[in-house]
Amino acid sequence: QVQLRESGGRLVQAGGSLKLSCDASGGSPSNYYMAWFRQAPGKEREFVATISPMGVSTFYQASVKGRFTISRDNAKKTMYLQMSSLKPEDTAVYFCAGRGRPGDFDRRSGDNYDYWGQGTQVTVSS
Repeated sequence: QVQLRESGGRLVQAGGSLKLSCDASGGSPSNYYMAWFRQAPGKEREFVATISPMGVSTFYQASVKGRFTISRDNAKKTMYLQMSSLKPEDTAVYFCAGRGRPGDFDRRSGDNYDYWGQGTQVTVSS
């Protein structure tokens, strides 16, 4: 059983940068697809970015592409989300997620991930 824990969220000014981390324990997270999702107040959870098990393939939501970078260090069992040029609309609780099942799937859907962290709050002030 994999456990995920996010960290790094805080209050930051618009235009600033922030790096989130997702630490994994248990299981074999280096074999998993990993992703970041976020949920703003009063809104549904939305996909942010995903990364393949070896980090070769990444995919981003259009609104963050070019501003956010997802990466992972399998030796450390840690995934990252480097965020830059932050906007107030990026304010949300950010969750990391992992999928241990093999096969093709829609990487943008949270329903296809098996493991979730508790989330970390990112607040971007204008």
